[in-house]
Amino acid sequence: MSLSPVEGVALAEIESGGPEAPERKDVVGRSPGRLAWIRLRRDRTAMVSGGMLLFFMLLALAAPLVELLYGIGPKEQFQNLLDGFGMPLGYSGGVTGDHWFGLEPGLGRDIFIRLIYGLRTSLFIAFAAAVITAALGVVLGTLAGYLGGWLDAVINWITDLTLAMPFLVIALALTPTLVLRFYGEREAVSPAFGVAVLIGVFAIFGWTSTARLVRGQVIALREREFVEAARASGAGLGHMLFRQLLPNIWAPILVSFSLAVPQFITSEAALSFIGVGLSDETPSFGRMIYRSLDYLQTDPAYVFFPGITIFALVFAFNLFGDALRDALDPKSSR
Repeated sequence: MSLSPVEGVALAEIESGGPEAPERKDVVGRSPGRLAWIRLRRDRTAMVSGGMLLFFMLLALAAPLVELLYGIGPKEQFQNLLDGFGMPLGYSGGVTGDHWFGLEPGLGRDIFIRLIYGLRTSLFIAFAAAVITAALGVVLGTLAGYLGGWLDAVINWITDLTLAMPFLVIALALTPTLVLRFYGEREAVSPAFGVAVLIGVFAIFGWTSTARLVRGQVIALREREFVEAARASGAGLGHMLFRQLLPNIWAPILVSFSLAVPQFITSEAALSFIGVGLSDETPSFGRMIYRSLDYLQTDPAYVFFPGITIFALVFAFNLFGDALRDALDPKSSR
């Protein structure tokens, strides 16, 4: 009798003789997802990084509530708290009980509340782009791997063509073109439009890695006995894809998604840094770091707070993605 990969993972965990072996009766019947959660929960790195991510996500989701409690909006300016050279009065860039991270030189906007909204912007763009790219990659990769033939050749050709395109050059050329197409030269670009453009650019280039990963997994599974049995029983294409194949490759897809989010966060910050996509009115880590370069010596706190925030966010995502990959691997020693 041949077992599907999902059943094989559960059986491997039962027979591994790990910490759960003495309680053999408790292990029997646990799903692979449950076993992965047990391994993930034992990993202190996963718990700490997961807690940090949960904290950042709650801050991003509760940005309007934080603004209400903090009493300051992201566009408010405090010119009266700047000196004649536009520098914040006081120490460490104007850090006070009213302005926890100080003020921006020149405009006098509160850094803390703009960081909260910048966190919301980055996470929204990253998660939206990751969901779209994962969906495209899974659909195209599954169809290419299972059906093969001319469809596989066409999808592979499109994948190679997309990978050959220089991401930064296309982004620099595409964004101003779209802005001029929908807005005049003197019209203010809507923040929502800039966010949508960035998500679209990431979606165009980001689906290829997931598609290739899924295609390889499907090719390895399509000749297995359980797939042949389902095909012989008259199962349709939808049943084969969504009931037989996808449930057995969800682990690498989930890991790929968790590692794609921090890549999109850093990409959004990099593009915003060079002025692509988001305007200065939209709170963004990249725009804040760009504006802070002129004040590295006179106001180092201005670059420190956004820099350490994006570092902590991306670092936590990478740690959690690595821990998730180890938890989903039944042969992992962790």
